[in-house]
Amino acid sequence: VQLQAYGGGFVQAGGFLRLSCAATGRVAHVSHMGWYRQVPGKERELVASVTSGDKTTYAESVKGRFSISRDAARNSATLQMNSLKPEDTAVYYCNAEVITMPYESHDLWGRGTLVTVSS
Repeated sequence: VQLQAYGGGFVQAGGFLRLSCAATGRVAHVSHMGWYRQVPGKERELVASVTSGDKTTYAESVKGRFSISRDAARNSATLQMNSLKPEDTAVYYCNAEVITMPYESHDLWGRGTLVTVSS
């Protein structure tokens, strides 16, 4: 079981990007899925997450601009990032708690994807 991340890239300030993440393999259930980001010299921080009950959490800095949604059938989640700012520039990482059968919980990280927002 692994996470596959898609999206990212380069955009001018005010633009938008979309990140997607999917859990693949013998997935029985995804408890939660989210995106973190990290810039050099700083700790990785939560950007947004969504639970299997559709409860969402956002960092204060992205509220009103980013939106996370999940597709339970595809074991995936999408982060829509609008009104991007230069300070959103970072490497973004997908994270998920994935349950496989027989019952085993996996805390998984996807490969980072670079988001660059120019001023």
